[in-house]
Amino acid sequence: MASIELRNVSKTYSGNQHSVRSVNLHIKDGEFVIFLGPSGCGKSTTLRMIAGLETITDGTLLIDGKDVSHVAPRDRNIAVVFQSYALYPHMTVAENMAFGLKMRGFSNKVINSKVAESAAMLGLDKLLHRKPAALSGGQRQRVALGRAIVREPQAFLLDEPLSNLDAQLRGEMRSELIKLHRRLGKTMIYVTHDQVEAMTMADRICIMRDGNLIQSGTPLDVYNYPVNTFVARFLSSPSINLLPCQVEATGSRVSLKLINGPSISVPDWMADDYRSLAGKEMTVGLRAEDFNSHQRRPEWQPLQLSVTRIESLGAENIVSGKLNNAAVIIRLDHHTYPQEGEVLTVYLDPNALHLFHPDSGDVVNRRKTPRITDNLVA
Repeated sequence: MASIELRNVSKTYSGNQHSVRSVNLHIKDGEFVIFLGPSGCGKSTTLRMIAGLETITDGTLLIDGKDVSHVAPRDRNIAVVFQSYALYPHMTVAENMAFGLKMRGFSNKVINSKVAESAAMLGLDKLLHRKPAALSGGQRQRVALGRAIVREPQAFLLDEPLSNLDAQLRGEMRSELIKLHRRLGKTMIYVTHDQVEAMTMADRICIMRDGNLIQSGTPLDVYNYPVNTFVARFLSSPSINLLPCQVEATGSRVSLKLINGPSISVPDWMADDYRSLAGKEMTVGLRAEDFNSHQRRPEWQPLQLSVTRIESLGAENIVSGKLNNAAVIIRLDHHTYPQEGEVLTVYLDPNALHLFHPDSGDVVNRRKTPRITDNLVA
């Protein structure tokens, strides 16, 4: 097993093109860390620098406290699993899994034992005689994982390994990878642009943009307390509603007057964090799931939504509409199916709102949401 530390790690290509900019990150031994971000943000390049497949332009990479910035990939004892599987088509499953061990000179007895153990772990024991062409996408991905496992590396690096699979298989493989991580206890670094994968699998999410590490934290911390509008947008589907507003303060009360929309009352526990912004124009972030068709708690605020569009997903409905003239998208359960043109009363939970500076997009820091223990509205 291994801890991995990046100290001011950067990657610059010819023409002074920055792919990764001064990333500082410490990954604990046995941790499951996910690099999340859009295409071109530098997440795969960072992974490849850890693997040694890309040279580091500046900075230091340490594995278990040892500087490996210029150590060859084969000497880092790290396994990489790629999106493309990279299986040899003329070899059987067993031969693909054994290939790396044969190249390292292991005996046939050791190789057969390791392949059998890994195959049983991944449910491949009855497929060892098949060739890749006779396997499904999910089975091929298992073979690629098995080939990495037999090496017994100190860490696993996975570069979008599930992106070639259909939605159902991705869900199944997510569960398999979580179980595998718990069983092996090895450090895993996983690259994806899929927020569902990040939220459901990671011990910690590292969100990247334009080569910069923007925010790092547990999935719920990053989701509940985004540092800026980019993170808030990226960790929401449908995208978080970002609405211009003006902060108003009257006595002990603070409210947010939406531009072309209604006022939203700020909860008392949050008011002091925003009071100093009175009179300023800001951006308020309201997630689609912060709206509800029923008032579950007394502080939830009723708002009138003019429905403009409905997307039915079976288990839920994504509803677009306007609060006066402020356009929003909300999520409702499948029991609530309004019609276009209908005026619907929805209830906003204000405890999860965020304020952002309109120019920089940075969040206005506030205390964490308290645990609510009052009774639900009957």
